[in-house]
Amino acid sequence: MPDTSLDNPLLGAPVLPPFDTVKPLHAEPAVSTLIVKCREQLRSCLESAGDSPTWDATMAPLEEVQDQLSKAFSPVSHLNSVLSGDWRQPYEECLAKVTEYWTELGQNPELYAAYRALAKAEDFASWPQARQQAVRHGLRDMHLGGVSLEGEKRTRYAAISKRLAELKSTFANNVLDATNAWTLNITEASELAGIPDSALAQAKTLAESKNQSGWLLTLDGPCFLAVMTHAESRDLRHRVHFAFITRASDVGPNAGEFDNANVMAEILALRAEQAHLLGMQNYAERSLASKMAGSTEEVETFLRDLAKRAKPAAVKEFAELQAFATSELGLDTLHPWDVAWAAEKLKQSRYAVSQEELRPYFPYPKVLAGMFAVVEKLFGVVAERDDSIPTYHPDVHFYWVKRGGEPIAGFYLDPYAREKKRGGAWMDDARVRRQTIAGLQLPVAYLVCNFSSPSQGAPALLTHYEVTTLFHEFGHGLHHMLTRVDVAAVSGINGVAWDAVELPSQFLENWCWEPEALAMISGHHETGEPLPQALLAKMLAAKNFQSAMFTVRQLEFALFDFLLHSRPEGANAEEIQRLINEVRAQVSVVPVSPENRFQNSFSHIFAGGYAAGYYSYKWAEVLSADAFSLFEEKGIFDPETGEKFLTTVLEQGGSRDAQEIFVAFRGRAPKIDALLRHSGIE
Repeated sequence: MPDTSLDNPLLGAPVLPPFDTVKPLHAEPAVSTLIVKCREQLRSCLESAGDSPTWDATMAPLEEVQDQLSKAFSPVSHLNSVLSGDWRQPYEECLAKVTEYWTELGQNPELYAAYRALAKAEDFASWPQARQQAVRHGLRDMHLGGVSLEGEKRTRYAAISKRLAELKSTFANNVLDATNAWTLNITEASELAGIPDSALAQAKTLAESKNQSGWLLTLDGPCFLAVMTHAESRDLRHRVHFAFITRASDVGPNAGEFDNANVMAEILALRAEQAHLLGMQNYAERSLASKMAGSTEEVETFLRDLAKRAKPAAVKEFAELQAFATSELGLDTLHPWDVAWAAEKLKQSRYAVSQEELRPYFPYPKVLAGMFAVVEKLFGVVAERDDSIPTYHPDVHFYWVKRGGEPIAGFYLDPYAREKKRGGAWMDDARVRRQTIAGLQLPVAYLVCNFSSPSQGAPALLTHYEVTTLFHEFGHGLHHMLTRVDVAAVSGINGVAWDAVELPSQFLENWCWEPEALAMISGHHETGEPLPQALLAKMLAAKNFQSAMFTVRQLEFALFDFLLHSRPEGANAEEIQRLINEVRAQVSVVPVSPENRFQNSFSHIFAGGYAAGYYSYKWAEVLSADAFSLFEEKGIFDPETGEKFLTTVLEQGGSRDAQEIFVAFRGRAPKIDALLRHSGIE
């Protein structure tokens, strides 16, 4: 039976997640209790509304209880991502119940009728924009949730939704477990030649924590990248590369143990079936129903056109790399595990700059303070750390975002890689800005990265790539936290078209390349010396090094994802492999190992929200580059332009359509020119 006792910290709608008191045993009872409450409130609202629903009497009470549910499930989901272990089973139990509830809600014909009645109200056009948009999105999302289906089709649709939630969790668990399952203990220092001291220190500390001698290598991002980019041992690079590209598959060191092949096949089959139940040809069509792009043809044309523009430059870049590898490195053939290493050597030769050389000038505390200063100049807000707020790990800190001395939002920042923490970097919402009976609820975000942690008394030192990652995630955070919208469904990142949601994040990355901003975010960790002018010049000169190769790699992922979900039916493991091979033949320039099973760990599309939506990164990059070009014209800290971006983009959340928001800022539809220029592509 659900536990309704007052000692469950997830009940009672705490202002912030109760990380100091919540335990795995609290998760399922709290979520079950709140789902019961949601169902009761829905029943009460619909009965009292009859044929005349109103926002205040029908939608507002429902929003209130659903927000309580979201605030209980949010920390459970987050802790599963950043601590895993004891939180996995409670999370999966809660996920099943939450998925069932939202599916049930999305198929409620009485609620659908209430939405339709609200949309037809005589005074609807005079409602606040956010409420209008919430109703329009409600109608759209309920249609996509199968509300129009009847009988067996509706039941089947609900069953598929529940199963897909389970499969996505299984996929993510397999990737995490496969990543954690592989380690390599090295006891001879000579085998690690070339690997930076910062990475070696982390590997040595990890080995000591496991009572092993020497150094312990893992597949976590910082370690993997350090080996692939810097290790002189070709054999070591090969071993680590092979383990990484075969994760969660039928080949490699843990062949078959965490294999995602059948999981992928079932996910694709169920997604296609859902699309068919809605009368659509494929899942891509269903995905685009809530996105900025107008049709599957438009997306595929966009991707292929960009590939056509970028591939000639990418071919040239790779030919230059191969020629350099042959003449200077003695490698007649570049294997996949040689590419990053050879590229770093070429970059050093051409520009005499490396990410490792830049690290001492980007200590994490300086970068963080500098980023906050950049954002203050742009948008007039400050971030202040508050150590009185409990967190879930000593590395995690809470910050208030303030304007005029008053808090307007908050965020938890979790910067470092560790065991049982999901790889990558992401932002998620802990609380959404909304108007309540008690007053305004402030938005709160989670910001998560996987940087190397501090070692030997020194602060964490970031590569410039990691600096841009931090700015990227904080851009997402600002989108959520600076909203002025107070309707939950379209507040902050909620309700934002998926192919436009990367606009603020990619937009903020631009300041990582501007000398005026770099002076604010850099300083030698020992001396405080600013980034030397000569080193800055080299870094800027190297900005577009192999940018075309990077572009076609992203297009490879995007085309694969979109074509995979454009199939009228699902695909088995062999068909998935065949498709990604075909896409690579069309757009890729870098060699790929025959054992490569990248798709088996492609969590963005199989465990995340990017199914038939990975193109969003490039789509939004067009928007972000074009938006930043106005700052290039007016000045990167021009207060008027910063205020305009704040009011027309960040504060609007999902309350307006993405195209309308962009035009309001830029004064016209987006153009691709700035993206090509920023990428150095003719």
